[in-house]
Amino acid sequence: MLAAMSATPHASSQRDEPLIRDRGDACPGALRLHRADDGFLARLRLPGGWLTERQVELLADVAEALGDGGVSVTSRGNAELRGLRDGCGSELAALLVRGGLLPSATHERVRNIVASPAAGLDGFGCADAQLWVRELDALLCGAAWAAALSGRFLFVLDDGRGDVAGLGGDVTLVAAGGHALVRVGRRAFRVAGADAPRAALAAADAFLRAAADAGNGAWRVRELPEGHVPGLAGALARAGIAAEPATDPVLPHGAPLAPGPLGADAAYVLAPLGRLTAAQLRALLPADEVRFTPWRGVVVRTDPARLPELEAGGLVTRADAPGAGVTACTGRPGCAKSLADVRAEAARAPAGRLPVHFSGCERRCGHPHGTWVDVLATGDGDYLVDGAATPRTSLPEAVATARTTR
Repeated sequence: MLAAMSATPHASSQRDEPLIRDRGDACPGALRLHRADDGFLARLRLPGGWLTERQVELLADVAEALGDGGVSVTSRGNAELRGLRDGCGSELAALLVRGGLLPSATHERVRNIVASPAAGLDGFGCADAQLWVRELDALLCGAAWAAALSGRFLFVLDDGRGDVAGLGGDVTLVAAGGHALVRVGRRAFRVAGADAPRAALAAADAFLRAAADAGNGAWRVRELPEGHVPGLAGALARAGIAAEPATDPVLPHGAPLAPGPLGADAAYVLAPLGRLTAAQLRALLPADEVRFTPWRGVVVRTDPARLPELEAGGLVTRADAPGAGVTACTGRPGCAKSLADVRAEAARAPAGRLPVHFSGCERRCGHPHGTWVDVLATGDGDYLVDGAATPRTSLPEAVATARTTR
């Protein structure tokens, strides 16, 4: 199936009605915890997925001391802590501040920046998008008005290889030689590469102005009603950024990273079902840095010869391993909306060419982008595999067929 499907239901009762919101964004963060069936949940924004060795240690320690002992890698390369005990919010915040993971209390939920995870490491790409990440993050946190962005608003920074350009960003930057394409909705402009982070911030400003004018409470660009288009040209001009229109720009399309060696000084591994235990986090070390990816993996700046050691620790290190490309929502018992323990089923998924995502309800939280196999719990003990009714006893065979024949 195609990932044009949204993980969040439409807010109106009829599909052809315009979206109108009368409430604020309740997306969880590091300071705004979400109550789940398995305790409280915190979502830590990690721009570009980037963590230092010290911060990896901190996450492992926090997961053990305050949570359920693990860290989930989200489809935006962020980190989630689950099973947090009631009343631990202040202690959690203090630990995150101490570790440099909470640079702004007012902007912590808007630091949603996905970037090409291998940028600057493997010799591919036209620019080091991770350098753009650092500058854009500082600009975001330094702009008081940017705190009005939704916790769902997404910046995507592609180094030109096309691995993240198609991940549905509200603002997308794509490197091309010494220039960058900045795109919002169907509008795009070419700017100098050095101006790319400032151009992304200006594009966010254009969205907020369009959303205020629309008055429908839009959180994302695609939610703006017809006729309310972000004024990207004006925003770039106000920021003093020289730009030229890009007519019918085509975003590059490249494959996600495959687990294994990444150049001479890094390796890429996948987190089993998108979740790392504290022990697996520590097993990544020593490392100059790690980067969580939107495919629920981790780029580790370390000697690739350590891959067998990482595999022994339960991490997925080969593209043909059974756990490669398999993801699932939280499922039971952690989520009250889930109809089944989908993670248990996902753990038995056979290997295959296409990604597969197991969902406990029709929201399909955390589903991948692109083409993927959809496994949906129905509530009667059985499943739908790409819409076809499938008894639970036949699930492995149906998933294997769907992953290899489409």
